[in-house]
Amino acid sequence: QVQLVESGGGLVQAGGSLRLSCAASGRTFSSYAMGWFRQAPGSERDLVAAISWRGTSTYYADSVKGRFTISRDNAKNTVALQMNSLKPEDTAVYYCAASIRYLAAAEAYDYWGQGTQVTVSS
Repeated sequence: QVQLVESGGGLVQAGGSLRLSCAASGRTFSSYAMGWFRQAPGSERDLVAAISWRGTSTYYADSVKGRFTISRDNAKNTVALQMNSLKPEDTAVYYCAASIRYLAAAEAYDYWGQGTQVTVSS
């Protein structure tokens, strides 16, 4: 069982930065690949970034490539999403999620956080 708690969301102006953090409970954190998803009102939940079990592989959606960076610290059971050069279209609820498979489809993620709101004003 893994419990995930996100933090770090908020309101920021376009061009600004935010750092999201996700703290995981349990001793098996390194057994899970992690992903950050986002969901805007009226839209599906989309994968933004993913990181493999040891952090050796990462994936970014084209819309955030070059602006967002995902990282993890298995010793601290945390995964982070550094978001730079934010745009109004990045506004969404952001979720961290854990899966035993790297780059799994959303429905294959086993555990989800409660989400944190990110709002980017123009």
